[in-house]
Amino acid sequence: MTKITKYFEEAAGKTLFSIEIIPPMKGQHLGELMSHIEPLMEFKPPFIEVTYHREEYVDKVVDGVSKRIPIRKRPGTLGICASIMQRFQIEAVPHVICGGFTKEETEDFLIDLHYLGIENALLLRGDQEKGEAHFIPKPGGHAYANELVEQVAAMNQGILLHEETESLPTNFCIGVAGYPEKHIDAVSFDQDLRYLKQKVDAGADYIVTQMFFDNAKYFDFVKKCREMGIGVPIIPGLKPLATERQLDILPEIFHLEIPAEFVSEARKCSNNAAIKQLGIEWAVQQGRELIQAGVPALHFYTMSKSDSVRAIAEKLF
Repeated sequence: MTKITKYFEEAAGKTLFSIEIIPPMKGQHLGELMSHIEPLMEFKPPFIEVTYHREEYVDKVVDGVSKRIPIRKRPGTLGICASIMQRFQIEAVPHVICGGFTKEETEDFLIDLHYLGIENALLLRGDQEKGEAHFIPKPGGHAYANELVEQVAAMNQGILLHEETESLPTNFCIGVAGYPEKHIDAVSFDQDLRYLKQKVDAGADYIVTQMFFDNAKYFDFVKKCREMGIGVPIIPGLKPLATERQLDILPEIFHLEIPAEFVSEARKCSNNAAIKQLGIEWAVQQGRELIQAGVPALHFYTMSKSDSVRAIAEKLF
């Protein structure tokens, strides 16, 4: 298996193509997901990220007693990664999150990845549980992503949590998230950059950004990262707009700004098909400028749908 950063080195300045997918809802079949990945293989993505979704809770009365039962609506990250690697012979990069895990459970999950030959992982704090005002770690779990990075970096040195005997080291290439428009929980952009540097100093090998629709925000983010001494590759994350509703929900959910010019043109569209085409054209413009700037890769948030991303990739790659 190959580390993600090795692909960037071998590309020698050429911009690569990569995607993120989400697992199907529980009860759905993997085949549909694979059918959306297949059309993108001609653009030779060296890796595919697979998201991980923390547990949710439902309240049920069992034997007359009200109980809070954990469920996972999108299980299967580990199996999907194994399937991608076997079917397409490319790297799968699972998300590993703090939320809902103890440190011991995190270690077990990482060991399972290691057994399968998965050597790349994107480490994230993850979202707070639904209904929580702010992120609360599971007792015995990590509160911040830099702590998770420290644990994986220690495993790469053969250091496990409780093993008294010597352990063979893992070999994870560690990715982390960056936020060109600031993480919601950071009180300032500078504080957010300091937290990002903590993750890099702890052992992160590369950064993938949150989606953005204004390249100036990415370029400014990279400039400030470099000024702070963050030297690892910074991969821009893009998402093609597909519906009018996304004009409202994307800023709300991801705390980002969509340029007024883009919003104005989208509001003029007569239907979602026209908005989808506009989203493709906007992402192509973004991609061309980013490629010209020599970014390591264009990373597309697909929501496990391939048509828009394929239309963009045909113009760019």
